[in-house]
Amino acid sequence: MDIEERQPVPAGPGPGQPVGPRSGGAAGPGSGEPDGPAVTGGPGAGRSPLARRVLIGAAVGCVVLGGVLVLLPSTGPGGAPPPSPGPVARAMTAVGAGAPAALPDLAALIGDRETHLRAHPRDDQSWAVLGTAYAEQARRTATAAYYPKAEKALRTSLDVRPKDNAAALDGLAGLAVARGDFRTAKQWGEASVKLAPKRWTAYPALVDAYTGLGDPKATRRALDRLLALRSGPVTQAVAARAYWDRGWREDAGAAIADATAGATTPSQQAAFLQQGGQLAWERGDVQESLDHYRAAVNTDPDEHGALAGQGRALAALGRTSEALRAYQTALAKRPAPRYALELGELYEKLGLPGAARVQYDLVRELVRRDAAGGVDDELVLGFLEADHGDPQEAVRRLRAEWDRQPGIAVADALGWALHRAGDDAQALTFAARTMDKEHGGEVRSALYAYHRGEIERGLGKTGPARRHLAEALRINPSFSPLLVPAAQQALAALGEPPAEGLPEPSDHEEESATSGDSGAAGESGESTGAAGAPGTAAPQPAPRPSSSGPAVAPAATRSPSAPAPVPSTAR
Repeated sequence: MDIEERQPVPAGPGPGQPVGPRSGGAAGPGSGEPDGPAVTGGPGAGRSPLARRVLIGAAVGCVVLGGVLVLLPSTGPGGAPPPSPGPVARAMTAVGAGAPAALPDLAALIGDRETHLRAHPRDDQSWAVLGTAYAEQARRTATAAYYPKAEKALRTSLDVRPKDNAAALDGLAGLAVARGDFRTAKQWGEASVKLAPKRWTAYPALVDAYTGLGDPKATRRALDRLLALRSGPVTQAVAARAYWDRGWREDAGAAIADATAGATTPSQQAAFLQQGGQLAWERGDVQESLDHYRAAVNTDPDEHGALAGQGRALAALGRTSEALRAYQTALAKRPAPRYALELGELYEKLGLPGAARVQYDLVRELVRRDAAGGVDDELVLGFLEADHGDPQEAVRRLRAEWDRQPGIAVADALGWALHRAGDDAQALTFAARTMDKEHGGEVRSALYAYHRGEIERGLGKTGPARRHLAEALRINPSFSPLLVPAAQQALAALGEPPAEGLPEPSDHEEESATSGDSGAAGESGESTGAAGAPGTAAPQPAPRPSSSGPAVAPAATRSPSAPAPVPSTAR
């Protein structure tokens, strides 16, 4: 079966935070060996860093890619040291280890496997390797046109070998994560685990899939199993992301530092440096994040996500011209919607509405292009519509996204869209979920705290609003060029807390009162889906036992003197 000729990678501006590739697996990776080339039983999958949300932003935001082992001789002819591996061998080794491959090496591997498969179309392993390489190429370059080619190659591997083909299953799970389709990733990943329970290569995809579906217990089980089966820098990078999501900031920082120290190639090290920069940014260490991003680009100039990270950090440091250049370079080299949105909001902050509109139009264009490749960019598009377009359209899109995959990032985005559309009472049910530990809301996010604070302010809940707005600025005083001034103005408008009198309600009391109201909203016919049963109609998220707390005021009770909501940015 001949493979179609590779098409040139379309050039175009657009941002996108890279998500680290997934690891390839050993045929029996329960040995606990450090991350390295997989054993010849078949390729597997694993992943390296991603920026959050979103993040989403995005996070989200991770890719699980299958791999293949390349066994190199320990010595050359006559006992001489073996020659250095060429680009194809380097890329195959990186894919087998679940680590990022250098873009030139990756292109060489794709060309090599295409040529091989024209002569040997029944080679199921090579089809799996080719599909994995296409998916990695799509991720690294934000060229969604490679994703259908990756799916075709991986499904061909399954057609050739329909049974006992864990490599293809791992690759399909990783492809689904790359596209943001967490339900499909869960299906493929669980099929792989059922087929080969002691292979580690499906678990990085499952960690991402369960996170995206809002199932924190399953996420933890998958991570524990991964760490029991495999050690090394790739799994440490996966753990760093999961630790951050659980609010374990120090553990996340230590894990990604260990991963960076253990990296074996420049591309791998650059990816982990980029992830370390994202973690530093999220906790408000702007200069440290900039240092990490610069080190990543110096290590591997093709780590384009770090260029956008530099733009974010430079803007926070007031170095606007440098920030604009960094964003523009990242967009030219790795077009993805998130970076276009960030750049547009930076232009808006600078008082350049025309330039901002150009970027917002670009976001829509890039989302359409990604959709043709099967990529889910609904979070980015939802934020764009909520803040710079039609909030009702944002609510419609994000409700559908919540029904498909009700993760914490979607809860935040939908809550914010409802707020922008004027429905603060219902918005609070989703904003509260982002901080509900029972449903995985453990991450300390300045954006989540800001969104919740503004929603509470709209409802006249001055105490909780003051607390969450202040928390956003404590977590990351530079989290957004647009929203930091908005948070400061909102706090000033709320004034100081009362010196005497009854204590202000706790978060638990507020969430209990909100849960009672959300139940009423659910009875009215609104359906938002439910975590643990993605895509099914269900009551409002995460109801807790009701309390005698005050009823949530309708959106119409917003104080006329309260400043209008300000557009969001930098997710």
